[in-house]
Amino acid sequence: MSDSGERSEFDVVVVGAGMAGLYLLKRLRDQGMSAVALEAADDVGGTWYWNRYPGARCDVPSLDYSFSWDPELEEEWEWSEKYATQPEILRYLQHVADKHDLRRDIRFETRVAAATWDEDAQRWRIGTEGGDELVAQHYVMATGCLSVPKDADIPGADRFSGPTYYTGRWPHEGVDFTGRRVAVIGTGSSAIQSIPIIAAQAEQLTVFQRTANFSVPAHNGPTDADKRAQYDADPAAYREAARWSAVGVPIEPSEISALAVSDEEREAAYERGWQEGGLFGLSSKFNDLLVNPVANDTAAEFVRNKIRSIVDDPVTAETLCPNTFPLSTKRLCVDTDYYATYNRDNVRLVDLRETPIETITEQGIDIAGNGGTEHLEFDDIVFAVGFDAMTGPIVSVDIEGRNGISLKEKWADGPHTYLGLTSVGFPNLFMITGPGSPSVLSNMVVSIEQHVEWVTETIERMRKDGFTTIEPTPTAEAGWGQHVNDCADITLFPQAASWYMGANVPGKPRVFLPYVGGVDNYRDTCDRVTAEGFLGFRLVGDDGEQCNDGVVNRLQHDVATMLKLMAELELPPIETLGAAGAREFMAATNVMRPPGPDVGEIVDGTYPGADGDLAYRLYRPATPGPHPVVVYYHGGGWVIGDAISDDPFCRDLCDRSGALVISVDYRHGPEAPYPAAADDAWAALRWVGEHAAELGGDPERIAVAGWSAGGNLAAVVSQLARDNGGPALVGQLLVCPATDLSKQHPSIHENAEGYVLTKSLMEWFIEQYAPDGSSPLASPLLADSLADLPPAAVFTAEFDPLRDEGNAYAKALEDAGVPVTHEECRGQTHTAFHAVDALISPTPHRADMADAVRGFFA
Repeated sequence: MSDSGERSEFDVVVVGAGMAGLYLLKRLRDQGMSAVALEAADDVGGTWYWNRYPGARCDVPSLDYSFSWDPELEEEWEWSEKYATQPEILRYLQHVADKHDLRRDIRFETRVAAATWDEDAQRWRIGTEGGDELVAQHYVMATGCLSVPKDADIPGADRFSGPTYYTGRWPHEGVDFTGRRVAVIGTGSSAIQSIPIIAAQAEQLTVFQRTANFSVPAHNGPTDADKRAQYDADPAAYREAARWSAVGVPIEPSEISALAVSDEEREAAYERGWQEGGLFGLSSKFNDLLVNPVANDTAAEFVRNKIRSIVDDPVTAETLCPNTFPLSTKRLCVDTDYYATYNRDNVRLVDLRETPIETITEQGIDIAGNGGTEHLEFDDIVFAVGFDAMTGPIVSVDIEGRNGISLKEKWADGPHTYLGLTSVGFPNLFMITGPGSPSVLSNMVVSIEQHVEWVTETIERMRKDGFTTIEPTPTAEAGWGQHVNDCADITLFPQAASWYMGANVPGKPRVFLPYVGGVDNYRDTCDRVTAEGFLGFRLVGDDGEQCNDGVVNRLQHDVATMLKLMAELELPPIETLGAAGAREFMAATNVMRPPGPDVGEIVDGTYPGADGDLAYRLYRPATPGPHPVVVYYHGGGWVIGDAISDDPFCRDLCDRSGALVISVDYRHGPEAPYPAAADDAWAALRWVGEHAAELGGDPERIAVAGWSAGGNLAAVVSQLARDNGGPALVGQLLVCPATDLSKQHPSIHENAEGYVLTKSLMEWFIEQYAPDGSSPLASPLLADSLADLPPAAVFTAEFDPLRDEGNAYAKALEDAGVPVTHEECRGQTHTAFHAVDALISPTPHRADMADAVRGFFA
């Protein structure tokens, strides 16, 4: 019975009495809020109430898949297995409900029909299928991510005359398949868990597989002794480590690439992971399995070889080997004897790619074989066809916000949320583990707790500060959606047609649903949103409103991660090292970077600079020549760097563009101040122009390129070539160029600190090279005319102190009639483009640079 009786008005109405709903009720009650949970089932448990199929169990260790907010509960509950079964998890949640007397605030067997925002009353009106109406200031969807089973989209699915079962709606009394002919359609997680158990009972089991899935062994048994010891030593520290981990489980992340070790070392690491078992045993061994397709395939092939070693029949083994998506880009399954089950005489695997289902009939299933239709008769059919994940449980309830717009209508092209918690147009609506949050890519319990705590603390803060409504701004919501997509795009996840992408539901928009940036980064983001005055939210009350509009996490995720790691090293500012120390520092850090792609040939040599010989490095494509030529000027503030300091970038440019790239050194300040670098850059261009043919290049197709100070020099020599009648240039590629040393543009103040190139470092560079900076040979933006210069491709970074002068130069070139391609690179920093194979998000920009270079030579 509900303690709320017939009460109809509440501070908060919660939908769902699973893990999230229970914790919400506890927190809200402790805060003195009136709250009720509406639950369609007749008991608590949520997912663990409904999912009772054979073998159903958690794929996160039980010790981690448990509440952390009740120390007494942690002491009194002992899990019987490493991976708890559905009945044990349900008993645990029932115990939690009883221990904290939560049932009195739950209305069981109550399904919500609709919820409507009443603008005049500033309240939610929630209608139930039983005809009741409840009114609440706040409405919280705690319906879980996998609570709406998907119907079988198979011809004739409703024709079968025998019993049919869905793994997501399994009979509570269980099913005995002894002596029966059973079909299981699907090979996702629920099928992989249930198939071995059904096979042990059934007379004949036929599994219909459309897409093979990767599965790893659970090696289930008692709780892992080492994990238990780690927890027992300091439970609070263990839980805190989980909260600030990437996946909600305290695992030490690898810092090693799968491609940075020998084949033998890599194989041994994978074998250790296989023996450890579970979701994280294999996937945690290297740091690039989800971002580098070559690295991923080493792990995928290891699993495929394991399948081949387990399954006796080679044809069946190959059919079970996934080949159409990278490992872990679909939910990795955790099993007990799944692959070995196919060695049983009573188990048959049907590959639906080769023999698709024509129709389900009254007696069984017809499949299309090479010799015509094959009729298979069954006593029972099990549909393991998955869920309408993440969005389905939310939009399955009619939620109508401002101006009569439903959430389903708003999300017609995919979910739009801020933080996965809220959505524009739906004030005071909160979604626990909604789309755009870590949710299904994490230990759900940790993510549930974090969301519940954020929501309840926000509601409490609103009450304290006199605000009655909270709603995200369109700017914040759009920015978060962009960030979620940016994070996904630097991974391999979008390559799989998975339920993460909504691909398992016909007609559902293909959008990556969860947040892949990590539990730790997500928690930090939510904390910063609150600390910055609820950044991106509008709060309204009787005495006024508050809105600190903006976008959180504007940096690309991998760039932000690298900056965070660098900050943790507490390196001294480069400008404090002096010129010699700065050069030593740069040389030392360059040793640790990835090398970049292979090219056809690398040749080192010297050229005659303006005051003596200087080094160059030539990068030749693997294709037959002669090749178009790019004369490249390295970055380093005219103080540091040399012909090989931008080696990975030059390799990448050569590989992508098919051009012969010649990276030339030049003299540096303070030993050789302005105009030494410009003089050497000009000498290099003239020398290459004279010797292009003997270098293997095409003297009629020469372009210049440069990054940072090198971009400055490329712009300078383009002007000199115009003014001196050659060499004739077909283009100039300017990456984050310094174009105006005479004054400071706004971006040098806006991006003064925290992005590697700082305001003080740039000032030091200029002081060492050209303190005056008023000459066009130091500041090409100050030239009397920019007309008749070669076509330009200018790339600027959002978080670069030099952004605005680069933008100004692109605009000035365009105004002068020069063909310009200008790419303003969102979320990038000055140094990001040169982190080849270390940062992924700049890769499309490097591809565009190469396209621009090819365009010069077309």
